[in-house]
Amino acid sequence: MTRVTRRTLLAASGLGAASLALPALAQPRWPNRPIQMIVPWGAGGGTDATARIVGSLLERDLGQPVNVVNRTGGSGVVGHSAIATAAADGYTIGMITVEIAMMHWQGLTELKPTSYTPLALLNEDPPGVQVAQNSPYADIKALADAIKAAPAGRFRASGTGQGGIWHLALVGWLQAMGLRADHVRWVPSNGAAPAMQELAAGGVDIVTCSVPEARAMIDAGRAKSLAIMAPARNPMFANVPTLNEALGITYSTGAWRGIAGPRNLPQDVQRRLIDSLKKAYDSSEYKDFMASRGFGVVWGDQAAFTSFMAEADKAMGEAMRGAGLARG
Repeated sequence: MTRVTRRTLLAASGLGAASLALPALAQPRWPNRPIQMIVPWGAGGGTDATARIVGSLLERDLGQPVNVVNRTGGSGVVGHSAIATAAADGYTIGMITVEIAMMHWQGLTELKPTSYTPLALLNEDPPGVQVAQNSPYADIKALADAIKAAPAGRFRASGTGQGGIWHLALVGWLQAMGLRADHVRWVPSNGAAPAMQELAAGGVDIVTCSVPEARAMIDAGRAKSLAIMAPARNPMFANVPTLNEALGITYSTGAWRGIAGPRNLPQDVQRRLIDSLKKAYDSSEYKDFMASRGFGVVWGDQAAFTSFMAEADKAMGEAMRGAGLARG
């Protein structure tokens, strides 16, 4: 072996040893690029509005853009599936809604609350009963009497997908009046906003969604809210009576919204997101935004949100079986 070859081998060997001795490169701290927040319902509705204020506050705290993306379709299945099947790296999260405790009972999907990493519960709202401004029904009693007198299918209602929370709200109200669950025909929609547009255009007679979601059309003079399905009036809509006040019906229900990611999110990402969500929830911007629109606010940490969804899943299964909306 020549002296040059020997020197070359020794140099190469030294370089190899040096390279092995180098410390591993540290993983970049999360987040170091934009985050996507998926909303399973249409732009302009209550879920979309809540997601956008939360996204803007997360963006400020996390130092990265939080892009809200509406993934509609399949009565909520498309968007909820996109959240559940995303890479578990924290760069795709989403706003899951009460429908995740309902869709699988209908056989629409295998997704359940356990298909996610729950992060925080942020909001809960009861439904109202809305009609077009030019509707002949001035109050909820007049509407209820007309529905009872009409043949099945004469009235059409909308607010969300088939078997969604606002559909179930209608079913509960009809049953409380002694009517069949399908006495009013349900017209599926991709959320409250398109349903309210359809109401104003005359395509449906009733929309059962939260009053805050209907507010834009109400303020524009194109719709009116006749009642709310809750134990008490909403202070932001104090002129809207409860079903109990107007009809002697105690039935109430509600929608909820929370933030979740796909299963198996890294623990450090979970902690960072939960801390940031709590800051957003506690901020005056969030509270003022929600209060100005009449949205209900409720905080549930990870453990509370997990338990809340399990209870909701059980309750919704029982309600949907009772309404004939569940399969199997």
